[in-house]
Amino acid sequence: MTPKNNNLLVQKAVFPVAGLGTRFLPATKASPKEMLAVVDKPLIQYAVEEAYAAGIREMIFVTGRNKRAIEDHFDTAYELEAELASGGKDALMALVHSIKPDDMDCVYVRQPRALGLGHAVLCAERLVRGEPFAVLLADDLMIGEPPIMQQMTELFAAHQCSILAVQEVPRNQTHRYGIVKGQAMGADLVEISGLVEKPQPNVAPSNLAVAGRYVLTPAVFDLIRQQPRGAGGEIQLTDGIAALLNTEQVLAYRYHGTRYDCGSKLGLMQASVVLGETHPELGADFSAWLSSRHGAEAMTA
Repeated sequence: MTPKNNNLLVQKAVFPVAGLGTRFLPATKASPKEMLAVVDKPLIQYAVEEAYAAGIREMIFVTGRNKRAIEDHFDTAYELEAELASGGKDALMALVHSIKPDDMDCVYVRQPRALGLGHAVLCAERLVRGEPFAVLLADDLMIGEPPIMQQMTELFAAHQCSILAVQEVPRNQTHRYGIVKGQAMGADLVEISGLVEKPQPNVAPSNLAVAGRYVLTPAVFDLIRQQPRGAGGEIQLTDGIAALLNTEQVLAYRYHGTRYDCGSKLGLMQASVVLGETHPELGADFSAWLSSRHGAEAMTA
């Protein structure tokens, strides 16, 4: 059998999870924002499951202080498992084991200071070991079929260059995103010629915004290391990717799926409702409750 060429595969995923989550205080005072639950799973688990579905087996978490709960979530809980085993709760035992499959590795590295997303990604350089890698922002809960990261790793195998997930946003929101410009290569792909971090609407080159999924080549690390601080006084990942355009092709991909901005309270609530209605156990009852509640409101209006 011919061995696989690892350059064609994305085998590592980086999860920058060192942020303080101040928009969710007081809920995030002692608990990581990535552990906020949507129905019955924390945000970080949705992101890890998406990477796993794409064939990625090494998960690299860039953590900070007060993030121990993330490590514990993907670790073995001996006392819990002993309790479930003694009670014959096999279904719950299988559920606990499914959080970290046996063929998945989780490794952790600290980001010593909050210097931006680019700096967080740079902290993972030694663990990436010169291979192409994915970056998933757990704040962005992304649902697609196939999963968004699987769509992107398949594109990477075909094009062998960095790929950014993008979506169109209202022009008045460009200051919240990295914005790309470029030439269309088809219905879903754009060859990027420029990339700007959080431009004001009057100077934004387009309304095509980078979402929280990336597949990157390792060449980006040197560029991040050399760049000055950008928007907000932080080391921006967008600036490193913009520098990469001078030497490599970078593509923007209009992904097939839905993104929920769970870095905001509204986005988290929206995701909870939508995923609640499609939950295999609770969906029917939850949808019926929502319908009855809306009906009652209509009668009293």
